[in-house]
Amino acid sequence: MSFMKILIAEDDLHIRQGLTDLLSQEGYEVEAAENGKIALELFHTQKPQFVILDIMMPEMDGYSVCREIRAIDNDIPIIFLSAKSEEIDRVIGLELGADDYISKPFGTREVVARIRAITRRVLKSSSPESTTPEIKNGSFAFGDLEVLPNELRAKKGTDYIDLSLREIKVLQTMANHQGEVVSRDLLFNECWGYDHMPNSRTLDQHISKLRKLIEDDPADPQLIKTVHGAGYRYE
Repeated sequence: MSFMKILIAEDDLHIRQGLTDLLSQEGYEVEAAENGKIALELFHTQKPQFVILDIMMPEMDGYSVCREIRAIDNDIPIIFLSAKSEEIDRVIGLELGADDYISKPFGTREVVARIRAITRRVLKSSSPESTTPEIKNGSFAFGDLEVLPNELRAKKGTDYIDLSLREIKVLQTMANHQGEVVSRDLLFNECWGYDHMPNSRTLDQHISKLRKLIEDDPADPQLIKTVHGAGYRYE
């Protein structure tokens, strides 16, 4: 699974940085713009797979940016962000081809849920092929789990566990090296990218959270085991 790039256009620094941090933690590669003009330039140069547009921005508003994008790409998902909540604004946004509309103020769980939903649609439509023989049709086994990357979740019996892009990448990397010790550097390179500065605390927090989701007893993990001083192993 390759990194998915999202373009965020938002003139409020705190909201822009907050969304950048949130989506980076989820596993997306984020490009951020403080106005509509820069957003359109980044759209052309960075070729994101997903766009989040504030409506009221300097230089060029979100509606205008959306029109320009839709003139050349009818398929890329677009979400509007706005403090406005009047129905007419929603109608205009949807008529311009927006896929969703989130009103400020919003909670992080709401944003993550909306973005994961659209990400699932993008992944299913692109149907990326696995690079390893163990992973068939995009899905792969991980212990008693069936991991479904294109659905951003795993199936355990009849239950489903929602996962982020980052969590899917960690599981996929561990599965690709089953029985081997996977070093921290390898996990960072595969799941965060080569330009990411490694931070052991960041990795430990992600592994801890992932264990709470997939292990029967997170305090005694059987799927992702710690190899002290070396990394982790999936047996």
